[in-house]
Formats: sequence, C-alpha cells, structure tokens
Amino acid sequence: MRLLLIALFALLTTHTLAASYADPQPVAIEGYEGHAMEPFLTRDGRYLLFNDSNAPGANTDLHIAEQHSDLRFRYVGRLKGANSEKLDGVASMDRDGTVYFVSLRSYEQSLATIYRGYFSNGEVRDIQLVAGLSRKTPGLVNFDAEISADGQFIYAVDGEFGILPVPKSADIFIARRSTEGFVRLSDSDRMLAAINTPALEYAPAISADSLQLCFTRMTGFWLWPKLAILCATRRSPDEPFDTPIVVDAIDGFVEAPSFGVDGRSLYYHRKVDGIHSVWRVVRQ
Repeated sequence: MRLLLIALFALLTTHTLAASYADPQPVAIEGYEGHAMEPFLTRDGRYLLFNDSNAPGANTDLHIAEQHSDLRFRYVGRLKGANSEKLDGVASMDRDGTVYFVSLRSYEQSLATIYRGYFSNGEVRDIQLVAGLSRKTPGLVNFDAEISADGQFIYAVDGEFGILPVPKSADIFIARRSTEGFVRLSDSDRMLAAINTPALEYAPAISADSLQLCFTRMTGFWLWPKLAILCATRRSPDEPFDTPIVVDAIDGFVEAPSFGVDGRSLYYHRKVDGIHSVWRVVRQ
C-alpha cells in the first residue's frame, strides 16, 4: 500500500507541474529577423542562445541575444567562434561557462557531433570534439544535447537517420563527465525507462536541480507530425524519472524546451505562419 501511495503521489506531482504551466507568450528578439529555434537561456539568465533554420540545405548557425526582461532580448549577433560551414546549433551552457553544441563539421570523419568550448565576452574559444557520446556508427547522430547546470552530466539523443530528413528513431540518454569526455551511464535506460518510447523523444532540457526533465515527443507520419512537449520529475538525481505528462499550454508545432533561471518558466520554439520563434510559459 505504501509503494502504491508513493507512486500515486509522484504521478500527481508530475501532472500538477505539467498542467500548471500557462499563459504562452512570444519572446521578442529585438534587432533579429528570421527563424529562432532551439532556445537556451544561460544559467545566469543573461543570454539567450539559439540557432536559425535547421531545414535541409540551410547553413544553420548559432546566435546570441542579451536579456532585457523575461520576454525581451536584444540581438547581439552570431555566436563568435562557434559556427562553421556545416550545421551548428542546439547550444547549452553550464554554470562555469562551458558551451556544448551540435555540429556536423566533422561527422564524415569522426561520426561524432557534440562539441564544447569556453564562453567569454560573447565568444566561444578552444572548441573541441567531445569524446564518449557517439556510438561511431554511420547513420546514428547525436542531434540534440543539453549539459546539466553543474557540468557533470549531459542529456543527449541517439537519432537513427535514413533517407528522410527526420530520424527513424530517437531516444534520450544520460552520460557522466570523465577525464577524457563523457561516459554513458550504465543505468541510463533504467533512469529514462518512462521517457523513451517507440515514438521520437528528443530536445531534452534538465532543470538546475536535475529533478525535472522536459523534452519533445513526435508521433505520426513525418509529413504530418504531432508534436508535444512533456515534463517529468523525480525525487532525487539518483532515481529514475516518473511518467512524463504533456504540457497542455504548449500547443501547435512546438519543440525544444529550455528552463528559465527561476525554474518556473519554460522557453521553447513554435512555428507560426512558416516562421519559428521563441515562446515562453510560466508555471502558476
């Protein structure tokens, strides 16, 4: 009976957190025109990192904007030092200023896509490929990742690609930082057993205390996908995440959640009239 009550409490807590997000509002990036995708608010709240269109054939680049308020940012420009002639996107940063991002710049040679560098004065320096995340298998791509606030864990995605522009499969995994790079947790599958399904799970976002995980789930056919952002909780960082719940306040063509500094807000991108822009909801 006690175990049943604990499980019921966990389910109700997760449902309350997800259901209580409300009041979706667009985020203004003043001085910028174009697609704004994969938002990430730095842990100190000062900067918004994002990338432009990741459509096939686009030269996707990373950008940076400085915060004026929760819903207003001033565009600074492309993220200096981070971009290449290949796709560069999906940036995140730990509290110490280490930036992690996805890049296809060396995929043909390395079969790896996650890079990191050190952020200072609006620029990323000393960029290097992160070891230990890629499975080194052609067609498998780590196309999403977010570093934890303490820099010790990365929540990344294994995507299997074929001839279509969307993956055939996508699941989230967790890896721990090591002296050489990262090592996948031996119990990652157990920790994420309630998260990963036969659908596509990607774009993970981990809260500063590592007790909340939000992500995107895609179901349906790739030409008519159904997208949703879900959130799950756990009682401690050593436990698996509970069953995730859809955030009903976030609807439409939506992806890529990111936690605000207060831990109560979620930023994400939403496609409206063919343009991706950043939006925000707040837990009431």
